[in-house]
Amino acid sequence: MEHRLKHTIKHTIKHTTRLPLMLALPLLLSACAVGPNYVRPTVEAPAAFKELDGWKRAQPQDAVIGSAWWQAYGDPLLDSLVAQVSISNQNLAQAEARYRQARALIQSASAGYYPTIGANLSSTRSKSGIAGNSSGSGNQGGATNSNRLTLDASWELDVWGRVQRTFEADRASAQASAGDLEATRLSAQAQLAQSYFGLRSLDTQQGLLDRTLLDYQRSVQLTQNQYDAGIVAKSNLILAQTQLTTTRAQALELGVQRAQLEHAIALLIGKAPADFSIARAELAAVVPRIPVGLPSDLLERRPDVAAAERRVEAANAQIGVARAAYFPRLTLGASGGAQSSTIANLLTLPNRFWSLGPQLAATLFDGGARRSQIEQASAAYDGTVAAYRQTVLIGFQEVEDNLAALRILEQEAAIQDQAVQLARRSVELTTNQYKAGIVTYLNVIQVQATALSNERAALDVLNRRLAASVLLVKALGGSWRADALPGTATPH
Repeated sequence: MEHRLKHTIKHTIKHTTRLPLMLALPLLLSACAVGPNYVRPTVEAPAAFKELDGWKRAQPQDAVIGSAWWQAYGDPLLDSLVAQVSISNQNLAQAEARYRQARALIQSASAGYYPTIGANLSSTRSKSGIAGNSSGSGNQGGATNSNRLTLDASWELDVWGRVQRTFEADRASAQASAGDLEATRLSAQAQLAQSYFGLRSLDTQQGLLDRTLLDYQRSVQLTQNQYDAGIVAKSNLILAQTQLTTTRAQALELGVQRAQLEHAIALLIGKAPADFSIARAELAAVVPRIPVGLPSDLLERRPDVAAAERRVEAANAQIGVARAAYFPRLTLGASGGAQSSTIANLLTLPNRFWSLGPQLAATLFDGGARRSQIEQASAAYDGTVAAYRQTVLIGFQEVEDNLAALRILEQEAAIQDQAVQLARRSVELTTNQYKAGIVTYLNVIQVQATALSNERAALDVLNRRLAASVLLVKALGGSWRADALPGTATPH
């Protein structure tokens, strides 16, 4: 930079004929900016995720998550609902508005690179006061007209990079807002998918309970006939009726949970719950294979990590802004126009005037205000670095959590499926024994309750596996990458 500066100064001294040297040199020094240049903070990333040990590796064609990751679940209704998130979700609309606001700040900051030009046209009529004399008498002065047209321009030379650092800070903040927008979008999509799978799981449980209620009604009728024939005691009938009533209550409870999930989905797609409904259908989705990759990939794939890193750069640039306050501000001012007592002669050559000159302003004493501003900016930078590293660590944790959940739940699902098969077999055998008079109806109720509990547990495990897969996609950043952040070039 020193070599470049010397070359530029020499070139300007050779070609500057009208500007004083004291004015030309600060103009050229504007390529320098005080404050530290930005370097991304280091983060220690493990070589691999611990929970990947034993994980089924993705095939080469599955190296990345698809742009529409939710389509991997094979549910057209889910596809259509997720598509509405980007259009109608109000949290997303707020994040998008904050991003546009941040982009507007970039334009405001870049305006500092250019001069400010103003114009003024005025016309006044004035009258002088009474001019006194020694005798105490006076004569009233005549009224005069004054017409004035001026053009003023001022340009603060960015000698110490204050404008440049401000622009860098606003640009990085806008990119952070863009990252927040994508993080909000991904979070809403994941929340919708989870709610949808939860709703479909309840629909499947509702279907299971409906079929179970039909079986229990037949059992009650069978027991009623046996009681009427004097074959069984009334206690058996009461047990059968109790089982039927309890199961009906469980079915009604599912209705409450389903309604709340349906309302949550309506909110996620920006609709009033009264105007939205989903027809009942049993869960048909399967748990897809999720390609994971390396922990270091999270630094480029998660929008919240990218947003946190951009805030570090913005805080770094603010240190330069604070340090620039120690140096004087150099402003070029120019003014020109015309002044005349009559409008007809306003633009004639004799009535024109102009002025041009630099202004150098510096603060000599401020009681330590500038030093405290630098300390504040440095502390804010340290805080954003810590927040960035914490966000990365949280990302690692979320991936590990959901990898562990998928691995363990897969094992649990296999065992739970075995339990379901055994429970069904037990119901079949015990029912036949009851019909043969070998066991009491209490035995039948016990095995039926166990079978129903295992069926519902299997559905719950499937729902948790689907939710864990969605959360893993979210933890990995979906299909987003940091190079999708909008870039804004400096205007010079």
